[in-house]
Amino acid sequence: MRVYVPLTLSGLAEAHRAGELGTGPLVAYAVTPALREWYLSDDIEELEYAALNRAALASLRLLAADPATARRRVVVAADVPDGAAAADPDRGLDPAALGEVRVAGPLPLAKAAAVHVDSADAETDVSAAAEALAAADGGDGDAQFVVDGAEDHELLWYATQELPNLV
Repeated sequence: MRVYVPLTLSGLAEAHRAGELGTGPLVAYAVTPALREWYLSDDIEELEYAALNRAALASLRLLAADPATARRRVVVAADVPDGAAAADPDRGLDPAALGEVRVAGPLPLAKAAAVHVDSADAETDVSAAAEALAAADGGDGDAQFVVDGAEDHELLWYATQELPNLV
C-alpha cells in the first residue's frame, strides 16, 4: 500500500538523520474506501493524487503549528505492507479525515518511494496559507481562498537519492 506522510523540511531533515519517519504510529494518507467514495473515481492514479493532496494539506497544518520552519510543504510517499496502515472506522467519513491512516511503528526511510516538496517560488503563498488556515477552518471564505492559493502550487517530485540535497 502506498502511503503519503506529511512533514516539514525540518521534519524531513530529522527523518534523514534518524533513517526513519517517526516512532509510530504515524499519521499518513492513502487510498481508503472513504476516499474512494468521496472522490468517485476508479482511476488509481487520480485517487493517489487525491491522497497526496490530503497529505499536503496536513503538511500545511504542520507549518501553521511551527512558524519557525521553512514554509514549504513536504510529503514522503512510501510503500508499506497492506496491514501496516489502518483507517480509523470512527473517522472514516469525517471530511477532515478522508484518506487518513495510521501506520504502526516507525517507517524506515528506505521504504520511501519519493519525496514531494514545494518549490521555492511557492513559499510566499504557502506562508500566507499557513497563517490563514485557522480562519479558513472557522469558515472565513477569504481565508479559504488564501489556503487554496497554496494548493495551486504542485509539489515537485524528488527521488530518495536526492534527500541529502533537500535537507
